[in-house]
Amino acid sequence: MRERHPILIREVEEEWMNFDFSDEQVMLRDTVRKFVEKEVKPIAQQADREHNVGLVKETVRKAADLGLLGIPFPEQYGGAGFGEMGYCILLEELSRGCASTTVTIGAHVGLAATSIYLGGNEPQKQKYLPALISGEKLGAYALTEPGAGSDAANIQMEARRDGDHYVLNGTKLWITNGDIAAIVVVYAVTDRALKARGGITAFIVETPTPGFSAHRIDEKMGLHASSTAELVFQDVRVPQENILGEVGKGFIIAMTTLDESRLSLAAGCLGASKELLSLCVDFTKKRSAFGQPIANFQAIQWMIAQMASEVFQMESIVYRTAWMYDQGNKISREGAICKMFCSEALDRIADQAVQIHGGMGYMGEHSIERFYRDSRINRIFEGTNEIQRLVIAEDVIKRGGF
Repeated sequence: MRERHPILIREVEEEWMNFDFSDEQVMLRDTVRKFVEKEVKPIAQQADREHNVGLVKETVRKAADLGLLGIPFPEQYGGAGFGEMGYCILLEELSRGCASTTVTIGAHVGLAATSIYLGGNEPQKQKYLPALISGEKLGAYALTEPGAGSDAANIQMEARRDGDHYVLNGTKLWITNGDIAAIVVVYAVTDRALKARGGITAFIVETPTPGFSAHRIDEKMGLHASSTAELVFQDVRVPQENILGEVGKGFIIAMTTLDESRLSLAAGCLGASKELLSLCVDFTKKRSAFGQPIANFQAIQWMIAQMASEVFQMESIVYRTAWMYDQGNKISREGAICKMFCSEALDRIADQAVQIHGGMGYMGEHSIERFYRDSRINRIFEGTNEIQRLVIAEDVIKRGGF
């Protein structure tokens, strides 16, 4: 795999594309699949029902023991060197078992650790990445605020220079892993006049630090076993060496990280969709009505056909885009397309899965109901799909079509 510069990603270039997984990637998929069957699926319903973040944390620890938290990162930091293709394989397989586990790992690996890998200097990478990759410490990514969600450039948290420290004041909201993380990547305003174009800086904040507090938010539609928190910063002092990248360049790091994370989110949608399709096919063969399996009915067959068609499209664009990313190509447009299409396709598939299962699909005892609730957040996560459409349209207008 070719090494790429973390931030200065070059534009798309023409190269041969091979859609076959390598032997190593197949082994990775099989390893994660076995882990999901043994460790993730057995606890998914209980963790969701009990809002048991602790069960998910223990599962993440087991994933770390297998080396799964280092899948995309180079070996020099303790990673496995599988790049984005490997990371998409990981998230796809995890999502077949438990969305709460997937989101916890996704925020830790795809947002917190990736921010440091893409934007950090070498001392920061050497200091923080091994601890994140080994699972010794969990990470979180704090960008969203009460008044700045999709409008990320509108963040209000301030960072004021005070000698060799910066003092952070403000609130972050809806932060995954916020109250269980030891390392939080935080974005704050350092020059309000410059706004996103030079006025936002990223910081690595270690918790607990005096003035930092986290408050878990439990009442959510789905993802019951993932940690979601409000973070409050009251005169939190961060040493200058914990500036991630350069002063004023935080927004670039945030958006570059989200390019990758939107793609991996799409891989998670793909995995959940594959699991739902598999559950539906199995159910329609066993469930009988009017003296025959419901799989024989055209109404059911058309839903299965539609689900399969969307899964094929999802898989195609996810791994094509992951391949592009690993070649060093810029994927802002493609990542937005993957996130938008796959999250909306998953919602359609989840809805059809409930319809196929009928009353059983509506019951809390069945995983279908959990998948249905958990799927809805994907159209909001990491920039709403309305924002993704703006990203896509602006890029197409600027650079042309494909």
